[in-house]
Amino acid sequence: MKRSLIALAVLAASGAALAQSSVTLFGVMDATMAVGHGSIANKTQLTNSGNTTTRLGFKGTEDLGGGLNASFWIETGINNDDGSGQATNLNNTAAGATPATGGITFNRRSTVSLSSQLGEIRIGRDYTPHFWNYVWFDPFTYNGVGGIATVHGTIAGATKVRASNSISYFTPATLGGFYGQLMHYFGEQSSGTATSSDGNGTSLRVGYAKGPVNVAIATSQTNYLAPGNTKTTNVGASYDFGAAKLFGLYDQDKISGGTKGSGWLVGVSAPVGVGEFRASYSGYKGTLTSNDPRLTKLAVGYVYNLSKRTALYATIAHLNNKDGSAVTLNGATTAANSGSSGLDLGLRTSF
Repeated sequence: MKRSLIALAVLAASGAALAQSSVTLFGVMDATMAVGHGSIANKTQLTNSGNTTTRLGFKGTEDLGGGLNASFWIETGINNDDGSGQATNLNNTAAGATPATGGITFNRRSTVSLSSQLGEIRIGRDYTPHFWNYVWFDPFTYNGVGGIATVHGTIAGATKVRASNSISYFTPATLGGFYGQLMHYFGEQSSGTATSSDGNGTSLRVGYAKGPVNVAIATSQTNYLAPGNTKTTNVGASYDFGAAKLFGLYDQDKISGGTKGSGWLVGVSAPVGVGEFRASYSGYKGTLTSNDPRLTKLAVGYVYNLSKRTALYATIAHLNNKDGSAVTLNGATTAANSGSSGLDLGLRTSF
Protein backbone atom coordinates (compact mmCIF):
# COMPACT_ATOMS: atom_id res chain seq x y z
CA MET A 1 0.00 0.00 0.00
CA LYS A 2 2.85 2.36 0.89
CA ARG A 3 4.55 1.71 -2.43
CA SER A 4 1.31 2.48 -4.30
CA LEU A 5 0.92 5.77 -2.48
CA ILE A 6 4.54 6.73 -3.20
CA ALA A 7 4.09 5.87 -6.89
CA LEU A 8 0.95 7.99 -7.07
CA ALA A 9 2.76 10.89 -5.39
CA VAL A 10 5.64 10.67 -7.89
CA LEU A 11 3.20 10.60 -10.83
CA ALA A 12 1.32 13.58 -9.42
CA ALA A 13 4.56 15.53 -8.98
CA SER A 14 5.64 14.66 -12.53
CA GLY A 15 2.28 15.78 -13.89
CA ALA A 16 2.59 19.11 -12.09
CA ALA A 17 6.08 19.64 -13.51
CA LEU A 18 4.93 18.80 -17.02
CA ALA A 19 1.98 21.17 -16.67
CA GLN A 20 4.43 23.99 -16.01
CA SER A 21 6.54 23.24 -19.10
CA SER A 22 5.90 23.32 -22.83
CA VAL A 23 7.82 22.24 -25.93
CA THR A 24 6.73 23.26 -29.44
CA LEU A 25 7.78 22.03 -32.88
CA PHE A 26 7.32 24.71 -35.55
CA GLY A 27 8.43 25.57 -39.06
CA VAL A 28 7.85 27.03 -42.50
CA MET A 29 8.22 25.44 -45.94
CA ASP A 30 8.42 27.97 -48.78
CA ALA A 31 9.04 26.79 -52.35
CA THR A 32 9.87 29.47 -54.95
CA MET A 33 10.21 29.49 -58.73
CA ALA A 34 12.71 32.32 -59.20
CA VAL A 35 13.34 33.94 -62.59
CA GLY A 36 16.10 36.48 -63.16
CA HIS A 37 16.88 38.59 -66.25
CA GLY A 38 20.08 40.53 -66.96
CA SER A 39 21.84 42.12 -69.92
CA ILE A 40 24.29 39.19 -70.20
CA ALA A 41 22.48 36.06 -69.00
CA ASN A 42 19.14 35.00 -67.54
CA LYS A 43 18.46 32.28 -64.97
CA THR A 44 15.46 30.22 -63.86
CA GLN A 45 15.68 28.08 -60.74
CA LEU A 46 13.58 26.34 -58.13
CA THR A 47 14.68 27.81 -54.82
CA ASN A 48 13.09 28.73 -51.49
CA SER A 49 12.13 31.49 -49.07
CA GLY A 50 10.68 33.95 -51.58
CA ASN A 51 8.05 35.01 -49.03
CA THR A 52 9.16 33.64 -45.65
CA THR A 53 12.45 31.91 -44.83
CA THR A 54 12.12 28.11 -44.76
CA ARG A 55 12.93 26.84 -41.27
CA LEU A 56 12.48 24.09 -38.71
CA GLY A 57 12.59 24.81 -35.01
CA PHE A 58 12.01 23.62 -31.47
CA LYS A 59 11.24 25.89 -28.54
CA GLY A 60 10.26 25.34 -24.95
CA THR A 61 9.54 27.16 -21.71
CA GLU A 62 9.62 26.04 -18.10
CA ASP A 63 7.84 27.97 -15.35
CA LEU A 64 10.29 28.19 -12.45
CA GLY A 65 7.83 29.97 -10.15
CA GLY A 66 7.72 33.51 -8.88
CA GLY A 67 7.37 34.89 -12.42
CA LEU A 68 10.71 33.41 -13.54
CA ASN A 69 10.84 31.32 -16.73
CA ALA A 70 13.60 29.36 -18.43
CA SER A 71 13.41 28.93 -22.21
CA PHE A 72 15.28 27.42 -25.12
CA TRP A 73 14.97 27.98 -28.87
CA ILE A 74 16.82 26.13 -31.63
CA GLU A 75 16.01 26.92 -35.26
CA THR A 76 17.62 25.79 -38.50
CA GLY A 77 17.32 27.19 -42.01
CA ILE A 78 16.60 24.59 -44.70
CA ASN A 79 16.90 24.76 -48.49
CA ASN A 80 13.73 22.82 -49.18
CA ASP A 81 14.37 22.73 -52.94
CA ASP A 82 17.32 20.34 -52.45
CA GLY A 83 17.20 19.36 -48.78
CA SER A 84 20.50 20.92 -47.76
CA GLY A 85 21.13 22.98 -44.64
CA GLN A 86 21.99 26.66 -44.58
CA ALA A 87 25.28 28.29 -43.57
CA THR A 88 26.22 29.52 -40.14
CA ASN A 89 29.15 31.47 -38.70
CA LEU A 90 31.25 30.31 -35.76
CA ASN A 91 32.94 33.53 -34.64
CA ASN A 92 31.36 36.52 -36.45
CA THR A 93 34.25 36.84 -38.94
CA ALA A 94 34.72 35.97 -42.60
CA ALA A 95 36.95 33.06 -41.56
CA GLY A 96 34.18 31.70 -39.34
CA ALA A 97 31.66 31.20 -42.15
CA THR A 98 30.67 27.59 -42.84
CA PRO A 99 29.44 26.17 -46.17
CA ALA A 100 25.72 26.02 -46.91
CA THR A 101 25.89 22.60 -48.57
CA GLY A 102 26.41 20.38 -45.53
CA GLY A 103 23.99 18.94 -42.99
CA ILE A 104 21.67 20.82 -40.71
CA THR A 105 23.10 23.54 -38.48
CA PHE A 106 20.95 25.59 -36.12
CA ASN A 107 22.13 28.69 -37.93
CA ARG A 108 19.05 30.83 -37.44
CA ARG A 109 18.84 30.74 -33.67
CA SER A 110 20.28 28.65 -30.85
CA THR A 111 19.57 30.24 -27.48
CA VAL A 112 18.79 29.61 -23.84
CA SER A 113 17.25 32.33 -21.69
CA LEU A 114 15.83 33.44 -18.36
CA SER A 115 12.94 35.91 -18.25
CA SER A 116 10.84 37.67 -15.64
CA GLN A 117 8.94 40.91 -15.17
CA LEU A 118 12.34 42.63 -15.28
CA GLY A 119 13.08 41.47 -18.85
CA GLU A 120 14.96 38.63 -20.52
CA ILE A 121 18.59 37.50 -20.62
CA ARG A 122 19.28 35.45 -23.77
CA ILE A 123 22.50 33.59 -24.61
CA GLY A 124 23.63 31.99 -27.88
CA ARG A 125 23.31 32.64 -31.61
CA ASP A 126 20.55 35.11 -32.49
CA TYR A 127 19.51 38.02 -34.68
CA THR A 128 21.46 41.22 -34.05
CA PRO A 129 19.30 44.10 -32.77
CA HIS A 130 20.15 46.33 -35.74
CA PHE A 131 18.90 43.65 -38.17
CA TRP A 132 15.36 43.75 -36.79
CA ASN A 133 14.69 47.13 -38.37
CA TYR A 134 15.18 45.62 -41.84
CA VAL A 135 12.50 43.03 -41.04
CA TRP A 136 9.89 45.20 -39.36
CA PHE A 137 10.11 48.17 -41.72
CA ASP A 138 10.29 46.37 -45.08
CA PRO A 139 6.90 45.20 -46.44
CA PHE A 140 8.72 42.16 -47.92
CA THR A 141 10.38 41.44 -44.52
CA TYR A 142 13.87 41.21 -46.09
CA ASN A 143 12.79 38.13 -48.11
CA GLY A 144 12.78 37.18 -51.76
CA VAL A 145 13.31 39.26 -54.85
CA GLY A 146 11.35 42.16 -53.31
CA GLY A 147 13.52 42.60 -50.20
CA ILE A 148 15.06 46.00 -49.41
CA ALA A 149 18.02 46.99 -51.63
CA THR A 150 20.28 46.82 -48.57
CA VAL A 151 20.15 43.03 -49.07
CA HIS A 152 22.29 43.47 -52.20
CA GLY A 153 24.58 46.32 -51.30
CA THR A 154 25.32 46.45 -47.60
CA ILE A 155 28.92 46.43 -46.36
CA ALA A 156 27.84 45.57 -42.81
CA GLY A 157 29.78 42.29 -42.73
CA ALA A 158 29.29 38.96 -40.96
CA THR A 159 26.99 40.33 -38.22
CA LYS A 160 24.53 42.23 -40.39
CA VAL A 161 21.87 39.55 -39.69
CA ARG A 162 22.98 37.32 -36.80
CA ALA A 163 25.78 36.98 -34.27
CA SER A 164 27.17 33.89 -32.58
CA ASN A 165 28.41 33.73 -28.99
CA SER A 166 26.09 36.53 -27.89
CA ILE A 167 24.51 37.71 -24.65
CA SER A 168 21.39 39.90 -24.91
CA TYR A 169 19.11 41.80 -22.58
CA PHE A 170 15.50 42.50 -23.67
CA THR A 171 13.35 45.03 -21.84
CA PRO A 172 10.02 43.79 -20.42
CA ALA A 173 6.76 44.25 -22.33
CA THR A 174 5.35 46.54 -19.62
CA LEU A 175 6.94 49.87 -20.53
CA GLY A 176 3.92 51.50 -22.16
CA GLY A 177 5.00 50.69 -25.71
CA PHE A 178 8.72 51.30 -25.32
CA TYR A 179 11.04 48.36 -26.08
CA GLY A 180 14.75 47.69 -26.40
CA GLN A 181 17.52 45.14 -26.79
CA LEU A 182 21.22 45.31 -25.95
CA MET A 183 23.53 42.58 -27.32
CA HIS A 184 27.23 41.91 -26.90
CA TYR A 185 28.90 39.16 -28.92
CA PHE A 186 32.33 37.53 -28.89
CA GLY A 187 34.69 36.53 -31.70
CA GLU A 188 36.47 34.22 -29.27
CA GLN A 189 39.94 35.00 -30.61
CA SER A 190 43.12 34.22 -28.68
CA SER A 191 44.55 37.07 -26.59
CA GLY A 192 47.91 38.67 -27.25
CA THR A 193 47.46 38.89 -31.02
CA ALA A 194 46.65 41.75 -33.38
CA THR A 195 43.30 40.12 -34.19
CA SER A 196 42.28 39.35 -30.60
CA SER A 197 39.20 41.60 -30.88
CA ASP A 198 38.03 40.34 -34.29
CA GLY A 199 34.36 39.35 -34.20
CA ASN A 200 33.65 41.13 -30.90
CA GLY A 201 30.84 43.63 -31.08
CA THR A 202 27.87 45.39 -29.53
CA SER A 203 24.44 46.21 -30.93
CA LEU A 204 21.63 48.29 -29.41
CA ARG A 205 18.03 48.87 -30.51
CA VAL A 206 15.35 51.00 -28.85
CA GLY A 207 11.86 51.69 -30.09
CA TYR A 208 8.23 52.53 -29.44
CA ALA A 209 5.24 50.53 -30.69
CA LYS A 210 1.71 51.34 -29.67
CA GLY A 211 -1.48 51.41 -31.67
CA PRO A 212 -0.74 52.12 -35.33
CA VAL A 213 2.77 53.48 -34.69
CA ASN A 214 6.07 51.63 -34.61
CA VAL A 215 9.43 53.44 -34.70
CA ALA A 216 12.91 52.22 -33.79
CA ILE A 217 16.57 53.22 -34.01
CA ALA A 218 19.52 50.83 -33.82
CA THR A 219 23.30 51.02 -33.89
CA SER A 220 26.13 48.49 -33.80
CA GLN A 221 29.88 48.04 -34.10
CA THR A 222 31.80 44.85 -34.89
CA ASN A 223 35.59 44.89 -34.48
CA TYR A 224 37.97 43.73 -37.24
CA LEU A 225 41.66 44.45 -37.75
CA ALA A 226 41.04 44.21 -41.49
CA PRO A 227 39.25 45.78 -43.25
CA GLY A 228 38.44 47.79 -40.10
CA ASN A 229 35.68 48.11 -37.53
CA THR A 230 32.22 47.95 -39.10
CA LYS A 231 29.48 50.27 -37.88
CA THR A 232 25.80 50.20 -38.80
CA THR A 233 23.11 52.67 -37.77
CA ASN A 234 19.51 52.56 -38.99
CA VAL A 235 16.15 54.04 -38.15
CA GLY A 236 12.76 52.79 -39.30
CA ALA A 237 9.09 53.59 -38.85
CA SER A 238 5.69 52.31 -39.86
CA TYR A 239 2.13 53.59 -39.49
CA ASP A 240 -0.94 51.40 -39.94
CA PHE A 241 -3.96 53.29 -41.28
CA GLY A 242 -6.04 50.11 -41.43
CA ALA A 243 -6.65 50.36 -45.16
CA ALA A 244 -2.89 50.53 -45.73
CA LYS A 245 0.37 50.40 -43.78
CA LEU A 246 3.25 52.73 -44.66
CA PHE A 247 6.94 51.93 -44.09
CA GLY A 248 10.16 53.93 -44.11
CA LEU A 249 13.78 53.11 -43.30
CA TYR A 250 17.20 54.75 -43.54
CA ASP A 251 20.46 52.86 -43.05
CA GLN A 252 24.11 53.95 -42.83
CA ASP A 253 27.13 51.63 -42.83
CA LYS A 254 30.76 52.58 -42.29
CA ILE A 255 34.08 50.75 -42.14
CA SER A 256 36.70 52.60 -40.08
CA GLY A 257 39.12 52.47 -43.03
CA GLY A 258 36.90 54.96 -44.86
CA THR A 259 34.41 52.83 -46.83
CA LYS A 260 30.85 54.07 -46.46
CA GLY A 261 27.41 52.99 -47.58
CA SER A 262 23.84 54.16 -47.12
CA GLY A 263 20.43 52.74 -47.96
CA TRP A 264 16.78 53.71 -47.77
CA LEU A 265 13.28 52.36 -48.34
CA VAL A 266 9.72 53.60 -48.65
CA GLY A 267 6.97 51.00 -48.85
CA VAL A 268 3.33 50.10 -48.39
CA SER A 269 1.22 47.03 -47.68
CA ALA A 270 -2.56 46.78 -47.83
CA PRO A 271 -5.17 44.05 -47.38
CA VAL A 272 -6.78 43.25 -50.74
CA GLY A 273 -9.40 40.50 -50.88
CA VAL A 274 -8.17 37.45 -48.95
CA GLY A 275 -4.55 38.51 -49.32
CA GLU A 276 -2.10 41.38 -49.06
CA PHE A 277 -0.64 43.76 -51.63
CA ARG A 278 2.99 44.86 -51.06
CA ALA A 279 5.19 47.43 -52.76
CA SER A 280 8.48 49.17 -52.04
CA TYR A 281 11.06 51.46 -53.60
CA SER A 282 14.54 51.23 -52.11
CA GLY A 283 18.15 52.06 -52.84
CA TYR A 284 21.73 51.65 -51.69
CA LYS A 285 24.97 53.41 -52.52
CA GLY A 286 28.45 52.59 -51.31
CA THR A 287 31.86 54.17 -51.70
CA LEU A 288 33.51 50.86 -52.50
CA THR A 289 35.86 52.07 -55.27
CA SER A 290 36.92 55.37 -56.76
CA ASN A 291 33.38 55.49 -58.16
CA ASP A 292 30.22 55.80 -56.10
CA PRO A 293 28.22 52.70 -57.20
CA ARG A 294 24.52 52.83 -56.47
CA LEU A 295 21.37 50.88 -57.15
CA THR A 296 17.62 51.39 -56.85
CA LYS A 297 14.90 48.75 -56.81
CA LEU A 298 11.14 48.83 -57.34
CA ALA A 299 9.20 45.77 -56.13
CA VAL A 300 5.50 44.84 -56.22
CA GLY A 301 3.91 41.67 -54.88
CA TYR A 302 0.73 39.95 -53.75
CA VAL A 303 0.20 37.20 -51.16
CA TYR A 304 -3.00 35.16 -51.64
CA ASN A 305 -3.97 33.42 -48.40
CA LEU A 306 -5.45 29.96 -48.91
CA SER A 307 -5.75 29.61 -45.12
CA LYS A 308 -4.18 31.05 -41.96
CA ARG A 309 -1.08 28.91 -42.58
CA THR A 310 -0.83 28.51 -46.36
CA ALA A 311 -0.46 31.07 -49.14
CA LEU A 312 0.41 31.53 -52.79
CA TYR A 313 2.50 34.57 -53.69
CA ALA A 314 3.98 36.47 -56.61
CA THR A 315 6.60 39.25 -56.51
CA ILE A 316 8.17 41.14 -59.40
CA ALA A 317 11.09 43.55 -59.08
CA HIS A 318 13.29 45.69 -61.29
CA LEU A 319 16.74 46.97 -60.29
CA ASN A 320 18.71 49.83 -61.86
CA ASN A 321 22.51 50.05 -61.56
CA LYS A 322 24.51 53.29 -61.81
CA ASP A 323 28.10 54.47 -61.49
CA GLY A 324 29.69 51.05 -61.94
CA SER A 325 27.23 48.91 -59.99
CA ALA A 326 26.43 45.48 -61.51
CA VAL A 327 24.02 43.93 -58.98
CA THR A 328 21.49 41.40 -60.32
CA LEU A 329 18.30 39.65 -59.23
CA ASN A 330 17.68 35.90 -58.88
CA GLY A 331 21.06 34.77 -60.19
CA ALA A 332 21.05 36.60 -63.53
CA THR A 333 24.18 38.25 -64.97
CA THR A 334 24.29 41.86 -66.08
CA ALA A 335 26.87 44.39 -67.18
CA ALA A 336 27.83 47.39 -65.06
CA ASN A 337 25.23 50.17 -65.22
CA SER A 338 22.64 47.80 -66.75
CA GLY A 339 19.36 46.77 -65.20
CA SER A 340 18.09 43.46 -63.89
CA SER A 341 14.59 42.14 -63.25
CA GLY A 342 13.29 39.23 -61.23
CA LEU A 343 10.12 37.26 -60.56
CA ASP A 344 9.22 35.03 -57.60
CA LEU A 345 6.26 32.62 -57.77
CA GLY A 346 5.77 30.44 -54.74
CA LEU A 347 3.82 28.40 -52.23
CA ARG A 348 4.35 28.82 -48.48
CA THR A 349 2.93 26.79 -45.62
CA SER A 350 3.69 26.91 -41.90
CA PHE A 351 3.18 24.56 -39.00
